[in-house]
Amino acid sequence: MPPVEDQPRVYEIRIHGCQSGEDALALQAPIERLLCPNPDHAPPCEVPWSFTLAGEDADASTALVLGVYTSSGRAAQVADRVRTLVGEARTVAVSEGDAGEWEELVEQYRFEKGLR
Repeated sequence: MPPVEDQPRVYEIRIHGCQSGEDALALQAPIERLLCPNPDHAPPCEVPWSFTLAGEDADASTALVLGVYTSSGRAAQVADRVRTLVGEARTVAVSEGDAGEWEELVEQYRFEKGLR
């Protein structure tokens, strides 16, 4: 019997070690191309995604946070792809996110799947 894929939920993929907000934002375009190599494709994207920034600590380090709405296995795969893209200089961590903070991802998923 094949393994059952878990239900989609919000995951946060944090890219740590950015020296500033500008440094973090510079990673967005390459990650967008990784997630959506053809931005002119017909919807939906394979994995709904969005970005935000998070302050790390008192030394002003910033994290780029990639929110995705997918299964845990797929979130881990996306994190691995991001990790390969950004290299070893930055740490990439994946954790479950708060759906209330990423409402647009949940709504995008529901709309694109025809759910109400």
